[in-house]
Parts: sequence; structure tokens; C-alpha cells
Amino acid sequence: MTTVPVCTPDLLRTLFLFEALSDDRLEYLCQRGDVIGVEPGWLYHQGEDAACFYVLIDGALVMSRRVGDDDVEVNRTSFRGSYVGAWTAYLGDLVPQVYDQSVRVTEPSTFFVLDASVLRDVMRDWFPMAQHLLTGLFQGFNNRQRTVSQRERLLALGSLSAGLTHELNNPAAAAVRATATLQQRVSKMREKLAALAAGHLDEAALQTLIKFQDEAAQRVVDAPKLSVIDAADREDSVSEWLEDHGVARAYEIAPTFVQAGVDADWLDLVANAAPPESLAGAIHWLYYTIDTELLMKEITDSTTRISTLVDAAKQYSQMDRSPHQTVDLHELLDSTLVMLARKIPPGVRVVKEYDESMPAVPAYAAELNQVWTNIIDNALQAMDGTGTLTLSTHADAEFVIVRISDTGPGIPADVIDRIFEPFFTTKPVGQGTGLGLDIAFRIVVNKHRGYLKAVSEPGNTTFVVRLPLEGPKIGETI
Repeated sequence: MTTVPVCTPDLLRTLFLFEALSDDRLEYLCQRGDVIGVEPGWLYHQGEDAACFYVLIDGALVMSRRVGDDDVEVNRTSFRGSYVGAWTAYLGDLVPQVYDQSVRVTEPSTFFVLDASVLRDVMRDWFPMAQHLLTGLFQGFNNRQRTVSQRERLLALGSLSAGLTHELNNPAAAAVRATATLQQRVSKMREKLAALAAGHLDEAALQTLIKFQDEAAQRVVDAPKLSVIDAADREDSVSEWLEDHGVARAYEIAPTFVQAGVDADWLDLVANAAPPESLAGAIHWLYYTIDTELLMKEITDSTTRISTLVDAAKQYSQMDRSPHQTVDLHELLDSTLVMLARKIPPGVRVVKEYDESMPAVPAYAAELNQVWTNIIDNALQAMDGTGTLTLSTHADAEFVIVRISDTGPGIPADVIDRIFEPFFTTKPVGQGTGLGLDIAFRIVVNKHRGYLKAVSEPGNTTFVVRLPLEGPKIGETI
């Protein structure tokens, strides 16, 4: 058992916290505090009422924080004068007066111990100006963090909204344009049909052409995708056929026929079914039919794209859904990629390595989407337009794990331990607030009782998110 010294002013003066105090004040602390010996073991646990303030005189201790079911070491020290415990007692009701971490003594140690209420009174009575400054600093930091955090989220929302608006505008404009053209084509098709019916076609020939019309519409659905060279060759062949058979506007009509999978052999069948004097009208009628089908397909594709984007936006924002729900993480990741599509440059390849057997988990879905957004956005900026973004998932007995990797230059070793600190950023002034990863960390660790870390080397940076299968406890924060 370590011999415990008696508390004296001379002993306290050897500790940097107290070295500038007068003898009277040091004596006051000795009368109200105590020097104790502590054997290896827990000094206190995170979340317990913060009753005491400890200053290390001799020995060693380890500080840890609870993450899920694990105690994660955050620091260890044997530095004389290190202080732990109720050091925020002077803030009173501004903060919860509980221990914000656990402390374990690793060897027989000696501490000066002061009751939290004594520390509070000492700070207020002896150092009123310092206490006001520290309280103001604490409040200012919290207010600044809250304000900038809200601004960070608004900026992210604005960026995503701009991207979504741009993505929606393209298919919407295409649908409007196709609809206007469709009205013209339907009118022309009716005119050509009326002309054919009033011309040299008998009923049998007209019925045959109607069958060709149905077949042409089906060809639009089944048309193969052609290379640029193959498409050009077919257009030349169809144009020559049309010109040889006296069909006007051959070079205008040919690309539409080729797009629908129509070739010269099929047109020969049409020519055999229609009298020569009605062939040009029949070809134009089929052209308008095919163009109408292509326009309707374009409208369908455009409106489907709009619907997909709206669904992705609803999935991303979790609109009209409970904040806490059982979710498929793959759906959340995919909706985030859709929302960030405009930010993903052509030179970045996105690779998905999903474990399809991974179970759904209880989570705050909209907030997890913020996590994916901040990590992916950082990865895209790191790669600077070129590289591979990899999203992989898997599960073990207790956790689901999401890894988001990029092939950027990596995070320097001297800053990687600070990237989750609020307001820390390596970006130029005005390009980052340093809160994106702090927000992600608080959502994963504090809100979901999960784990978030980054491992990095040049050409390979990976953020690892572990979420417990049992999910967060509703209303619980750590």
C-alpha cells in the first residue's frame, strides 16, 4: 500500500494548478479537501453524479468513454497534476453535472480530492472574472457550434436542393418538349390515315398496313441499342431505300426508322403490301406512328425519372415517416447517392459492395443520411474529380458495418486524430466549417450508440461506421 502524504500547502504548491495560490488559500483547500491513496481499479464511471474533483499526485490513470457496449480509451497519463472528475462544477446548471468519462487507476496512485461543491464555490469566490470568462467561453462555444451546425446543415440542404432541382428540370423539360411534339405527330398521323383511306387502298391492304403499324410500335419497344457507326450505316441504307421508292424527306425519316429497329428488309414488306401510288403516304403514316411511340417512350422515361428522384428525395429526407424506424441501410445509401449525383464528377467511379443478407436495423434514418452525405461529400472533394468511391456493407453478430472508401491522397497522420473535432478543418478559409464530420460523429456515437473511425493511407481512405443491431435507445444520448 502506498504511503499517503498529509495535505499541506507545500504539497499542493508542487501541482501546477495551485502553484500561484497564497498560503492561506492552499491551507483552505487542505482543510476542505483530502489526499487519498487509490488502488488499481475504477475511480468513477461515466454517467455517475460528478461528486469529486481529482488531481493526480503520483501514479497513473486511463480515461475512457462508453461507445455502445465497449469502453474506448481516450487518454492515459501519469503526468503529475493531471485533473479529472467534476471540473465543470463551476458551470452549474449549464451542463449536466455527471462524469463525462470513466477513469481507471492502473497502479497504486495518490490524488488530491476536492468536493465538487467546494470547487464551485472556490471558482466563484476567488476567481469571479475568470469564472465569467470561462462560462462565457463555454456558452459562446456551444452557441457558435449550434449556429454554425445549423448553417452547415442549411448549406448542405441548399446544395442538395439545387442538385435535385437540376436533376428534376432535365426530365421535366424533356417531357414538356415531347408532349408538345407528340400533339403535332398525332395530328399528322390522323391526316395521313385519312388520306390513305380516301386513296387507292382497298380494305385488305389497309388492314395489312394497320398490322404493320402495330408491328412498328412493338419494334420501338424491342429496338436494339446500336453503336454510332452501326446506326449511321443503317441510316444510309434506309435513306437510300426511301429515295429509291420516291419517299420525300428521306434523310429526316431514316433516323427515326433506325431508332425503332426498322431496316430496308422490313420496308420491302411494307412496299409489297401497299400500291405504288400509296407507298409514300403509307411510309409517312408509319413514320408518324413510330415517332409517336418514341415520344411516348421519352415521356414515360422522363416521368419515371422524376418519380425516381422524388422517391429518392422522400427516402433521403424520410418525409412523412417516423424519425425512429427499422431501415434498410442500402436504401439510405442509394438515396444519398441519388441526391449527390450532380456532385459526382464523370471521372469518379462508384462501386457498391453490398451484403444483401444484411438485416434491417432500428435507426434515425434521416440523420444517418446526413452521416453518409458528409462522408461522401468529403471523399468526393478529396479525390478532386478522379478516383473510385466504394461503399461496402456487412454484418456480424452485434453490428452492421458500413465502409465508405475513396482513392484520394489520404488524411495526414498528424491530423487524422482531430478530424472529428468541432471546427477543425483542413480546407481553405471559407470552404469548410469543420462541423460535417463532427455532426456525423455525434449522430453515430451519441445518437445511435455506434462507432465511427477513419483509417487512411495515400490512395485509400476509409470511414468505418458500426451501428448496433439492437439500434439506439429512443431519447438516449451519450
